[in-house]
This record gives sequence, structure tokens and C-alpha cells, in this order.
Amino acid sequence: MKKKYFGTDGIRGRVGKPPITPEFFVKLGYAAGVVLSRRNKRSQKPSVVIGKDTRISGYMLESALEAGFSSAGVDVFLTGPIPTPAIAYLTRSRKADFGVIISASHNPYDDNGIKFFSTKGLKLSDEIEHEIESLIDQKIEMVMPNKLGKAQRAENYVKQYIEFCENTFLKNASLKGLTIVLDCANGATYHIAPVIFSNLGANIIVVNDEPNGLNINHKAGSVYPKNLQSAVISHNADIGIAFDGDGDRVIMVDHNGTLVDGDQLLYLIMQFYIKEGITFGGVVGTHMTNLAFEEKCKMQSIPFVRADVGDRYVSEELDRRKWILGGENSGHLLVKNLHSTGDGIISALQVLSFLVKNKISLKDALLDIKLYPQILINIPTENKVNLKSKVIRDAIKESEIIMKGMGRTLIRPSGTQPLVRVMTEGPVKKEVMKAAKFLTRTIEELI
Repeated sequence: MKKKYFGTDGIRGRVGKPPITPEFFVKLGYAAGVVLSRRNKRSQKPSVVIGKDTRISGYMLESALEAGFSSAGVDVFLTGPIPTPAIAYLTRSRKADFGVIISASHNPYDDNGIKFFSTKGLKLSDEIEHEIESLIDQKIEMVMPNKLGKAQRAENYVKQYIEFCENTFLKNASLKGLTIVLDCANGATYHIAPVIFSNLGANIIVVNDEPNGLNINHKAGSVYPKNLQSAVISHNADIGIAFDGDGDRVIMVDHNGTLVDGDQLLYLIMQFYIKEGITFGGVVGTHMTNLAFEEKCKMQSIPFVRADVGDRYVSEELDRRKWILGGENSGHLLVKNLHSTGDGIISALQVLSFLVKNKISLKDALLDIKLYPQILINIPTENKVNLKSKVIRDAIKESEIIMKGMGRTLIRPSGTQPLVRVMTEGPVKKEVMKAAKFLTRTIEELI
């Protein structure tokens, strides 16, 4: 049975349009609460930890979700604004039955969504998602008043997550002497990341840390690094670090203002683990991972495989192979010996651990890997495009000819926005750009 609401990354959409409405969230909370109660094998009530990012709609949807869970007899712990990976951690550490984050990650403020985590801090199985969906459209039958779930603000949960992150940094090391610019995207890390990096000794300059409900990800954070690049140069900082709205992605900037993407950061974490003698098996990237990364893995005899784009697919492939390192060039990285899900703060701390241990700058650490030019073009469309059609197949062949058989092409629909994404990659930038423009024209004509 095909799922009606759940996608590969939870449930997302435009606020005010189905399914992102208060009515739906009440029903969703109730349905999930009923499933929890059915599966609860403990004597106490089932419980859920609910967090959100800084979108103005999060407060409304949080209240609706809380009402739904409570009506099904589930106790609710509300963390307030907090990163997505924090909910995964807190659900596991607090032994809650479910964790829920209300967020649309790197999308604009007028989008929102919801993602569930299991008691182990992992995404829900298809079986449980199907079970929840089967109950959403049924009538709400509230439990007896004495069985209603209680809701409370979890005041100390943020502190617990901060301590968890700090403990992933290199033991007996410090960031003292480093000036770091943090870009919090006016999102969920605004009151957490500055505390962590300051506690570890860094001199920090913070930008985009004043959320107003409407400015999350707006010309800020990992999706818009220009502000970070400028801030690093103007403050003569050593490093810039940017997160996205819900804190599961990270990108960096070196002291010259040069952007460092997820592939490069994953490469440095890999080198850190090699030098520290930490066994990680191999690395999982995606179809977007730069070809230079794959070639570096081959040179070092490190197994490398590509998964579909999306952290869920990377995580599933890592679990299947029992590896621990993987990620996307967007900066969504997984370090699964430390956390069950991608965490921008923890990923950044692993990179900094490598730099501090080896007393090397970010720029010099990356001299060992030179990425191939990669062009990504987003084509807006409300219509479905048959990406397996003969026209598209012929266009891909032509693009490969343009790049003289040395490049790579990927065309895919966005999983979260009405876009078709075109990626071309190869050793010669001029050819890569020409191929990308050719493919874009072809798709736009089809649309």
C-alpha cells in the first residue's frame, strides 16, 4: 500500500494547505498516539518528545499535535525550539516512545512539516507509518478524562543536548585561540550552537541568531553562505560555520572566505578517523557526491558506495553495511558511532577535532582533495516531467559528448520542492557548464 501522507523525509508542505493544517495535526497526533498505546508494553503511559524550529507556524502546529496526543492518552514533553537531531537524541536518552520535530528544515518559513523518530532515535519504519496513516481519517474517540495525557515544558532538555554535543569533541582538547563565525540561519541552533562552541573555548561571532518566525533560512545559513563568507573576512576569523534551519546540515568557510561543502567536510572526518585508528568500514555518499571524493576513496582503498539523494537512504545503506560515515554535499552528514541521525553541530565538531589535533588550518587540510567543477541548476515546475523519456535519455547522451565522456550527469526531481534538479560534473568547468545549460534548455522545453 502506498503511503498517502508520509514521504521520504516525513510530511511537508505549505502552511494552510493540506496536510499542513491544525486540523490535520490534531488527527495525526491522535492517530500516532493510538498506535503508541497499542504498541506500549510498559505499565506507564506512552510518552512523546515534541520539538520545533523557529517558524511562526510551529507554535500553532505544536498545540494541535499536543492536543491530538493528549486525547489519545499520551504524555507530551515540549522542548520548544530545538534542532532536529536533538529530538532524535532526547527520544532515545529519555526513553520516550516517539520523538517528533515540527520543521521544514532548509525550506522557507511558509513551509512546515513533521518528522517522527522511534524510541531508538531512528526514523519510523514503513510499517508504523502505514499504521498511523490508516487511522488519520477516522473519528477521534478521546480517552476518559482520567486517562488523558499530560503536557509539560521540558526545561532541562536543551542543556542535556548541549552536554551531549560537547562530549563528542576531541577529548582533552580546546578551541581556544580560534575565532569562529557561526551562522545559525535564524533557526533552531540560535540559542544552542553559540553556547557549545563558546564552552569549548572558541572566540565566537554569531550572525543570523535573531529568529522572528519569518526569517528562518532567509538569506542565511547553509543555504545562503554569502553572509558567512563576508563575515569571516570582515572579522578576520579562522573559520565560518553555517547550519540550516533545523540544524541537521552544516557547511564551512575557510579564513579566505572560500566555501567548503559537505563532501569536503566528510573527507576531513574520514581522514580524522583514519589517523585516530577508528574503524568505519567504508563511506556512503549519494549520486550528488563529487567524483573527486570517490576517486580519493579508491586511492586510499576505502570502500565507497552511492545511495539515492536523501539522508534516509544514506542512513539505511550505512546500517545495511554496518558502516558509520556517510553524507551529502549539502552538508547533511552522518557519524553514526556518535549519533543515530545527521547532526550539523556534531559534524562540525568532528572536523574541528581533526584541525585541532593536527594543528592545521581548514584551507591547508583541504589541499589534499580538489573537487571537480559541479554545476547544479534548479528548474521550477508544478508539472511532473518524465525523466525517463527518450528526449531526456538522448539529451543526457549529448551532454556526455559535450564533456568528452569524462563527466557525470544527474537529473532528478526535488523531494521537498516543486523543482527538477540538473547536475553536471567533470574535470573541465567550461564543458560542465555547457552541458548543464543544454540539459536545462531541453527540460524547460518539455515543461
